[in-house]
Amino acid sequence: MCIFAQPVVSVTDTNIFARLLPNGWQHLVYQMKFATKQANAIILPLPVKLPSAEESLKFVSLKGYGKFFTDLNKGYPLVAAPSRGKSRSLKVDSAQPEKKIAVHHVGDFVASFVPTIADFNRLDSQFRVPQESWDKIPTYADYGFAVFQLKTRSGRPHPMAFRFRSRLATKQNAATFFPTVHIHDGQVHARERFDHTLFLQSPEFDKVCGDYVEAWSLVTDKKTGYVRSKWNAERFCSVEKSAGILDANGLVHRMQMRGKFKNTDILAHNNLSHSASSALVLPALAVAGAAGLKWFCDRRGRVAEEESDNS
Repeated sequence: MCIFAQPVVSVTDTNIFARLLPNGWQHLVYQMKFATKQANAIILPLPVKLPSAEESLKFVSLKGYGKFFTDLNKGYPLVAAPSRGKSRSLKVDSAQPEKKIAVHHVGDFVASFVPTIADFNRLDSQFRVPQESWDKIPTYADYGFAVFQLKTRSGRPHPMAFRFRSRLATKQNAATFFPTVHIHDGQVHARERFDHTLFLQSPEFDKVCGDYVEAWSLVTDKKTGYVRSKWNAERFCSVEKSAGILDANGLVHRMQMRGKFKNTDILAHNNLSHSASSALVLPALAVAGAAGLKWFCDRRGRVAEEESDNS
């Protein structure tokens, strides 16, 4: 899910990369084009392994690899033009913080990891979200949250990247997580307009997918539900710039979502005995009680102060 702390003018061309590691950690890279009239932050809920702690997530700077998703798209013969969509978000109520959670400077972002909803009271005031607001979204009651403050008012910032210890890395049915649920106007709608491209690296998908198909249109693999890349990642990406995120010898599997879809997060199961359609989605968030959710972002010069302290 993508939550903005303040209203936005537009959000388009969202790209997400995910890769689950054998040790139970998952890489996640997120980038979008946006415009906002005020200081803003993005919040990504995550299914972190319990019990969650600040050590459950490690931020990674991709400031030196701004073309991460541009390179990923080079593995395919055709790249569809992005649609023009808009996304509105909500305001946040303030709350008195307790012992503050660490603030990290990650490339062009100021970022924090909130291990649990209760820990939002410990977050710096620029990212505060009250307990009573999160109570209205029961599906995420035990999730952790990656929070990134945007330093500009518009454009396409370099990719946000991190790895987290995933609760979905079970031996029986491990799955890779994509945060894609939309929350607009304070409610979770059953269907939403998507402008997303998902990229996945998975040895299990590599084993079962068919050959790359030379065609004028993209051909979705029947077993995975994704379009496989023509080559391994090292052939079309700068693996050395990815800070260990990319597997040089693995394929990259892509799914484009343009238009209206069921409003869910996306799961890619290692166990492909499920059908492609049923294996890729989480149950939708509970709609009841989501109306009226409010957010607030209070910057008050904290970013400048943090940068000064760390210079």
